[in-house]
Amino acid sequence: PAFFLAPRTFAGPTARRMEAAVMPLAECFITPMAAVAGSVADEMLAALLAGRKLDRAYVNNGGDCAIHIGRGQSMGLAVAGTGNGMADRMTIRAEDGVRGVATSGWRGRSFSLGIADAVTVLARTGAEADAAATLIANAVDLPGNPAIKRIPAHELSPDSDLGARLVTHGVGTLALGEVARALDNGLAVAEDFRRRGLIAGSALFLGGEARISGSVALAAPNKSSREEVAHA
Repeated sequence: PAFFLAPRTFAGPTARRMEAAVMPLAECFITPMAAVAGSVADEMLAALLAGRKLDRAYVNNGGDCAIHIGRGQSMGLAVAGTGNGMADRMTIRAEDGVRGVATSGWRGRSFSLGIADAVTVLARTGAEADAAATLIANAVDLPGNPAIKRIPAHELSPDSDLGARLVTHGVGTLALGEVARALDNGLAVAEDFRRRGLIAGSALFLGGEARISGSVALAAPNKSSREEVAHA
């Protein structure tokens, strides 16, 4: 059953963005806090653009970004933490429809139920990218593997919205086959989200290996370019 049976009514615009972003993903456990950083970025970008005509703009909230790209414009994104020989740049064009990028993983500033080093998602808004990245990163996992240390979330943060759910606190050495299996678990969720139109693409990283979902390719950086670069 869906975690939320019906959307709640929140007073603040940022909270409403958070709720709207997680509702399409509510067939499994998720709370509006999964979209908080992206929603704040979206709200700040909306304020920045109000009454102004800008070619390009972005708000980076700790790696979860809301971006504005005017007609005929493009923006470069730098993806941190690839660590596997892949290029760490991608270019988003106005016609791509991507206006949000977010990264999640157990090494980040928020808790994760999975073991991904990083999952970066491109979506229509920062809030939608944030929520989807959270769930895809949760799915990059090997339940029951003894190399993974998990701790109840409330032991690390008493007021966590995750309560007693086990969050990843450490990942030991994994065999190459285990890394591949965990990434494939996450890729299955990413591909489902992409087919449903919830995300444009994603990149999943674990143990020096990667999986890519979607047609948005990572392109080699152009060192001579003066294009604005947002960091995810």
